[in-house]
Amino acid sequence: MRTETQVHFTDSRDMYHVDDASVDLTVTSPPYPMIEMWDDAFSALNGDIRDALASKNGQQAFNLMHEQLAKTWEEVARVTKPGGTVCINIGDATRKLGETFQLYPNHTKIIEFFRNNGFRALPTIHWRKPTNSASKFMGSGMLPPNAYVTLETEYILVFTKGDNRSFDAHADTRYESAYFWEERNKWFSDVWTDVNGTLQALDNNRLRDRSAAYPMEIPYRLINMYSVYGDTVLDPFWGTGTTSLAAMASARNSIGYELDDGFKKEFERTLNALPAITERINRERVDRHRTFVEERENQGEEFSYESMHYGFPVMTKQERQIVLRTVETVQDEDGMYTIEHPVYRE
Repeated sequence: MRTETQVHFTDSRDMYHVDDASVDLTVTSPPYPMIEMWDDAFSALNGDIRDALASKNGQQAFNLMHEQLAKTWEEVARVTKPGGTVCINIGDATRKLGETFQLYPNHTKIIEFFRNNGFRALPTIHWRKPTNSASKFMGSGMLPPNAYVTLETEYILVFTKGDNRSFDAHADTRYESAYFWEERNKWFSDVWTDVNGTLQALDNNRLRDRSAAYPMEIPYRLINMYSVYGDTVLDPFWGTGTTSLAAMASARNSIGYELDDGFKKEFERTLNALPAITERINRERVDRHRTFVEERENQGEEFSYESMHYGFPVMTKQERQIVLRTVETVQDEDGMYTIEHPVYRE
């Protein structure tokens, strides 16, 4: 099986490279409005944002920042297929401008946009990001009543364009792309307690300041949850290319948009290790499944079904055709990466 990944170092507010209704899944983590590290990036898009921040008008700056994000969301809505899915990792912001401290609820702005533009909102996933618990200082310290809680979780917002996506009754690709029963139970929980944030390990200080890493486990899960082999995955805020790497590891096509071409070198550094990374991911999934089977059998449970490709027991009929795919080779031609995906063999 072969897939392609393309990266465009240009503005995702005009994704003219992508046809209407051609993307199956978007997985992205945009710049967070009202998080100070993104002030310059937003201000460069609209000088009124810089003026609002300088005049301590937080609500105006917040609204103007989301107006800029909405231009990309309009493009995402255009290119998403009917029945396609959009997953957006976003955090809210807390900030004090002048004498006023308040919450800026980024997730509500994004939900509002997609609900008003032909998408259905599905249940949200929460995961815990890294925090420095020992040095927390929230308002009045130990004295009530003017302290405030810290933001230690982020949202993964999930939207579907129109009705559910339809498949042929016995589409092999869908069954081959299935996940294990026990993975379903973990992945489709609204709280992911086993996913931890990651710090950005970039050599370039400028790039580190411009990036906001989230662990590859997040896009990898979402891609396996909401797409099938050979689908096209979009990330309009590409950054270090985490979503594209997860799409490659999952045997999906992908498209990325990024303003700063300095990230390409960092992406390709990781790309060299992708065959080994994918091998490890598949081995860990199989090992976890074998452990699950062993534990259930030790409890006296009997399995009714067996994997057609791997020979181990599975819980449901839908899992019998599961095929895991690895990354064998990656060829690069001017930002177009072609990947070969043989079947994973233990």
